[in-house]
Amino acid sequence: MKVQFTETILRDANQSLIATRMPFEAFEPILPELNKAGYYSLECWGGATFDSCLRYLSEDPWERLRKIKKACPDTKLQMLLRGQNLLGYKHYPDDVVRMFIKKSVENGIDIIRIFDALNDIRNIEVAVDETLKNGAIASGTICFTKSPIHTLENYVKLACNMEKMGVQSIAIKDMAGIMGPKESYDLVKALKENVKVPIVVHTHSTTGLGAMTLLKAVEAGADVIDTAISSFSGGTSQPSTETLVYTMKQLGYDVDVDMDVLKKINDFFKPIKAKTLESGLLNPIVMSTETDALAYQIPGGMLSNLVAQLTAQKKLDKLQEVLEETPRVRADLGYPPLVTPMSQMVGVQATSNVLAGERYKNISSEIKSYVRGEYGKAPGEVSKELEKKVLGDEKPIECRFADTLAPRFEEAKKELGDRATCDEDVLSYIAFPTQAEAFFEKREERKKNTFTYTIKRVD
Repeated sequence: MKVQFTETILRDANQSLIATRMPFEAFEPILPELNKAGYYSLECWGGATFDSCLRYLSEDPWERLRKIKKACPDTKLQMLLRGQNLLGYKHYPDDVVRMFIKKSVENGIDIIRIFDALNDIRNIEVAVDETLKNGAIASGTICFTKSPIHTLENYVKLACNMEKMGVQSIAIKDMAGIMGPKESYDLVKALKENVKVPIVVHTHSTTGLGAMTLLKAVEAGADVIDTAISSFSGGTSQPSTETLVYTMKQLGYDVDVDMDVLKKINDFFKPIKAKTLESGLLNPIVMSTETDALAYQIPGGMLSNLVAQLTAQKKLDKLQEVLEETPRVRADLGYPPLVTPMSQMVGVQATSNVLAGERYKNISSEIKSYVRGEYGKAPGEVSKELEKKVLGDEKPIECRFADTLAPRFEEAKKELGDRATCDEDVLSYIAFPTQAEAFFEKREERKKNTFTYTIKRVD
């Protein structure tokens, strides 16, 4: 049996450990080696990379993607897309979703892993359709979580509906690292028995289960697993690529990944890791094993956000109370999976409940939107008391929320005028208006400075 590997160093490992702060120039020299390592794909875009490029790195995310593609022509490039949310935190109209996917493929993306935070299949339909129309691989994604309503049978039903939709693979996304070896084996086995498309498994090492979970997934028939080069593996990142390649080869699986090339890649990233530790960008805490996630189902990124919020308010002593309140808020909301943007929303509300000393004394605007149905259909039943507080006598939205949104792309193009040099600029502006405008100003300033310098040299 063949086992293939998706390398996450350029996206999720980078995002999970150092908040997506690795600039393009830091990893540019190793791209040729990444290209010839024998990976099934390189996850290099989507998730928080887009926001981080604009907000912190002063990079054009589209240009970054083009450069990676140029350096890695032989390996499929992969991105993570939040369905109708794209790379942001709210739903966008269909014209924006379609244009974003079209441009993503044009700029170098080969595989789009598409998920919805609520596993509401209506919210991935347009993204899947447009991905297929543009000739890329649409990977429908199940957000794995545990609750009374998230059963094996319901996950299989979701996968079957995705296959009918036309997805070419199905990924299991275990964002909190809470899927144990038995759950992994049982779920992959059930999916292999009920769908024909390849199965991909993504997990994190947060709870210490990661490598065991991936091993049992492969034993059950998983076709592709996500791993991170060892210097950026473990903790809130993925299990080590080298460790899993070594294990699979020893067990007799057919693996194309070249261990000699992996050593070159890891040797390259070792000093980068050392620098991030020295600067404080990489906090040793995120490299440790955190088994509390097994009880609270809180992903590593969400936990670090809670700690940051409470520290800023000098209330870190309330962390345990917030951790205990989080699953209660989640239950009130119908057990949404704790993945972006739901993880942030639930965490903020749990913090507010604890600090206010009263549950739902202050309800965030995002939670109100959720209860109204603007993020999709809740997996389970929303608390009637909370629903009454938010809606009064109104009824929640029953239709797909994007159906209520007016087209936005052409309007945004007019707003930007000549500040936008291409359609990609317009999409950046729609996704992150403030950050994009600031980036456009910096870009224009750099052009002026370069022009002035060139004129002086000519003189």
